[in-house]
Amino acid sequence: MDFVIYPAIDIVNGKCVRLHQGNYDLERIYNEDPISQALHFASTGARWIHVVDLDAARTGNPENREIISRIASTVPIPIQVGGGIRSIDSAKALYDSGVERVVIGTAAVENPSLIDSLTHQGYRVAVGLDGRKGRIATRGWKDETELQVTEMAKRFEDSGVDAVIVTEIERDGTLLGPDTKGLRDVLASTALEVIASGGVGSLDDIKALLGLESDDRKLGGVIIGKSLYENKVDLLSALNACHPPNRFKEKNEDC
Repeated sequence: MDFVIYPAIDIVNGKCVRLHQGNYDLERIYNEDPISQALHFASTGARWIHVVDLDAARTGNPENREIISRIASTVPIPIQVGGGIRSIDSAKALYDSGVERVVIGTAAVENPSLIDSLTHQGYRVAVGLDGRKGRIATRGWKDETELQVTEMAKRFEDSGVDAVIVTEIERDGTLLGPDTKGLRDVLASTALEVIASGGVGSLDDIKALLGLESDDRKLGGVIIGKSLYENKVDLLSALNACHPPNRFKEKNEDC
């Protein structure tokens, strides 16, 4: 399994932003034009882009669908999209616009049959497992549950999903490093591919995730956002870190 770098574009009111620990009151705008940001990531060599409609995550309404559709139709690489996808119709609207994979979080808790319906029709899905101290949070991270991230990762093993995306909310946007212990626990709990998210603040953090394993299983990739926008991580250097430099030209597609 190859380790994939997913540069992130989080959208609020049509703009590329970052939050701090999921707090909408601490929103910071980094680019007024998410499409140009996506094109920059693609031209640098990214092979996937991770997009989140933060307005939809909070309200369930597809506030930024037109912009997301334009990203999908403009960039020459696949995108995965999360945020407020809580029905078959909302998921299919994204697929129809050119989105390669949807990320479902809240509905994975409240309506898990939605995931089965999509995967049985051949659609690509990742499950977003967003947690605080190992417990799942939903609806834009506002509502906390008693469900364990590890329990949810195990639950979807036979559902046909591509991967689980694990975000430690208290690390998100902090640049303080990923939750390696929590990620190792999830790796040990499921046979699914695990993608890390939250806390990456340096190239060394990415290298640490590259080497993280449990029972000979490794992570499938990492989503990075604020560290790119704050110039703490250079995207090309992160892509190069996926493989030895002398193999980069051949293996860039795996990152």
